[in-house]
Amino acid sequence: MAMTRRGRLVTSVSVVAVVGGVVFGVSALAGHAKPTAGPSAGDSPSASPSPTPPPVCPLTGVTLAHGAVPNRPALAVKVENLPEARPQTGLDSADIVYEEPVEGGITRFIVVYQCSNAARIEPIRSARLTDPDILDQFGTPIFGYAGGVAKVEAKVHQRGLIDVNYEKAASAYHRDGSRSAPHNLYSSTQALYAAAHTNGAPPAPVFTYSARPPAGALVARTVHLPFSGSSDVYWKWSVKKKAWLRSHGTVPHTLSDGTQVQATNVVVQVVKTVLTDITDANGMPSPEVIATGSGKAYVFRNGKVIVGTWSRPSLSDLTVFRDASGNQIPLAPGTTWVELLPNTIPVTYS
Repeated sequence: MAMTRRGRLVTSVSVVAVVGGVVFGVSALAGHAKPTAGPSAGDSPSASPSPTPPPVCPLTGVTLAHGAVPNRPALAVKVENLPEARPQTGLDSADIVYEEPVEGGITRFIVVYQCSNAARIEPIRSARLTDPDILDQFGTPIFGYAGGVAKVEAKVHQRGLIDVNYEKAASAYHRDGSRSAPHNLYSSTQALYAAAHTNGAPPAPVFTYSARPPAGALVARTVHLPFSGSSDVYWKWSVKKKAWLRSHGTVPHTLSDGTQVQATNVVVQVVKTVLTDITDANGMPSPEVIATGSGKAYVFRNGKVIVGTWSRPSLSDLTVFRDASGNQIPLAPGTTWVELLPNTIPVTYS
């Protein structure tokens, strides 16, 4: 049965059941009582209520030791990845990041926040036709971006995304005087949530989670995804950090604070792409990812890989990742990068 974003129940209990296992009820101990001839008809031992399970972030599967899951929808922001755009700011606060191909072999990020905040997200750039198809999985998310061609903005509106692009909510954005335009537009989660004027609920989970990798996972320490010369992506497993560390070629992909980009999970979703009639300033056609259907998938977690497939029958369904036996592949609780890799590009790992 396909999983739909409209038919899913969003409760803390259901998420914890996936992540943490079964929560056992606690029976109350009977107190001392005077001897009697026997229990009256209808008497039954009383039970104390089950403890309230701790809150779990819906888009990371991480259990919160303190506080609560923010009562707000997902916020997606379009972030640039040209060499001139690096180092970026705010990627490390995201719950999920999608990397998608755009014009000329370069890539761009859909950065999704919900449980955490980013004081600065930079540089923010324009949207693409692929974006609404990916964001359909998050209910009714807020979408921050620098604008886009008419066809892209029309698709954003058609899908009912909460549009807080630069042209509509200019006061939520600023320019960084230390960087050259157009690679210097920035905002924050606080400013974009405020600009959205919405009291929407948190999204339902889009992945399942488990503390341990499934049986049959193979050892993998390095992943290579050669999108292009300027986006030659490597992920290497760090035993010390218990995370995948990202590089472009031999150069570590660092953020503005000097830390290297890292992820708990790297999910490679091999996709078909089509060239559209939209072109960039150099006349390069803009590709669009076909986000429905099925294809090959690789899930990298805990220094291991599970090879399988992805499927999404329609845009109202979630993308589901399954292993060779048809079992859904769980991720490790934490941040996830989803690599939307064109099926013309090889995936290598070792």
